[in-house]
Amino acid sequence: MEREWRRGASRSGWQCSPTAEGEQDGAAQSLAWNFHMTSCMTALNPIDLLCPVCAMRFQSQAVVSTDSLGGRHTDFHERASGMQPLPYLVHMCDRCGYAGSEQDFDEDAPVSHSLKCRVWRELSPMVAPDGRTPGSDKYDAAAKVALWQAGEARVIADYYLRAAWCCVDEGDVEAERYYRRKAAMTFAEALVSYDGVDRSDRAVLTYLVGELWRRVGDVDRARVWFDAVAREVAESPGASPSWVLDAARQQRESPREWFA
Repeated sequence: MEREWRRGASRSGWQCSPTAEGEQDGAAQSLAWNFHMTSCMTALNPIDLLCPVCAMRFQSQAVVSTDSLGGRHTDFHERASGMQPLPYLVHMCDRCGYAGSEQDFDEDAPVSHSLKCRVWRELSPMVAPDGRTPGSDKYDAAAKVALWQAGEARVIADYYLRAAWCCVDEGDVEAERYYRRKAAMTFAEALVSYDGVDRSDRAVLTYLVGELWRRVGDVDRARVWFDAVAREVAESPGASPSWVLDAARQQRESPREWFA
């Protein structure tokens, strides 16, 4: 049987909601992160957005369909078989550099005067003259906006993680490592706050922090986090998914880059 792990569309971070028809052992078989996308080639649709900072109307691209046939990395990075959707899951104003999800461009999006000043001062230089700002830069800008708005650590960490994923396709190894470290530290911050992470997600995020440290070469720190997965599972019996212990053990003892 198959087990599907979905990521909610809200900004609250990862949401693991298993849908199972039977039991299947092994993290490699039982883990999938689904962005609520269908199994087809990546397709985009133009959308019109209004920037809440500079009031500019601009056109962006939104993902309407994609697939995960390209496989899934052990840091939950899903690969599409064709064009990768990640750069189009975040939007950036072509004028001032304000960035975020589609809902962050709603007419009632909260934007303070101080935020506007920081956007103009720090983000506008990041905008590519031809409007083709790399996905990693867009996610970095979105993380900064969320941080300046005192957003949840988990949301900010997710932006950093996606920036790292984009860097894989952009071929920027140093930036990838930088964003992985930022994501690991910020996810750890979310876990320390405790209330910022649902009980059912704590073991999964603990595993992810370990995997992020492993991928930047900090094996000792990675092992500490992999070992902590068992504690999280024990403290929340029945709340954590069954595969996460196997995944942590696998990545600690004989790591793989892909889930089967």
